[in-house]
Amino acid sequence: MARNRRNNHTEEHENHERWLVSYADFITLLFAFFVVMYAISQVNEGKYRVLSDALLQAFKPEGQEPRVMQPPPLKQPQGPHSGVPSGVIPSLPIKRGEDPQKRAREERMRNLAQEVLKAMQPLVRSGEVRVSESARGIAVEINASVLFEIAQATLDPESARVLTAVAAVLANADNAIEVEGHTDDAPIHTPQFPSNWELSGARASSVVRLFIDSGVAPNRLVAVGVSDTRPLDSNETPDGRARNRRVTVLIRPDPPESGAEPNS
Repeated sequence: MARNRRNNHTEEHENHERWLVSYADFITLLFAFFVVMYAISQVNEGKYRVLSDALLQAFKPEGQEPRVMQPPPLKQPQGPHSGVPSGVIPSLPIKRGEDPQKRAREERMRNLAQEVLKAMQPLVRSGEVRVSESARGIAVEINASVLFEIAQATLDPESARVLTAVAAVLANADNAIEVEGHTDDAPIHTPQFPSNWELSGARASSVVRLFIDSGVAPNRLVAVGVSDTRPLDSNETPDGRARNRRVTVLIRPDPPESGAEPNS
């Protein structure tokens, strides 16, 4: 009788939906993975350390001390112009194998640029100053309208006071400095300035003379007039012409060549 009961016992059906359990586990892990990736993308050093410590504590082998993880460095925004209104020029992280002298020179340049921007705050706030950085050095572009009257090369007294403060900063450094005068393409024919070449050269020379009078060594300075040959914008619009009329103070990364003759 017992044998018959065993033979008549109905076998359980195989569960064909067990894969749903594994699928649900997979989706849960995938969701957790993307949550972690999103959290890491919003870099916060304190939260990153808490997260890394928790992960290391969870997955470390028995008896092994967790290793401290450092958050990745933030990438600095790059572009032709740095954030002039804030006056912040970020320091770059030290790269492995980088030349210490090159690193020190770059750091000095950034410190010098910060001091120049601080001295030029009145013009920075009005949006009349732009700063760009390249292999040539740090270029401070000043709208000519705040420095000179139309078709003139005599510095405005208020702007002269700002440039005197800039000169006080530059006098304590040893970098070579090039002052470039730029104009738009509108022709000029006066007894003093027969063309834009004379006007742009005279404006650059006015800034150089002020720097020399304020204590900058003459052999560090060069005055260059380039007329309308290097426009930044179109000369077809008033705004474009206004931007092209400028004086650029280029602070070179190195001192002037030892054989350079002082400017007269």
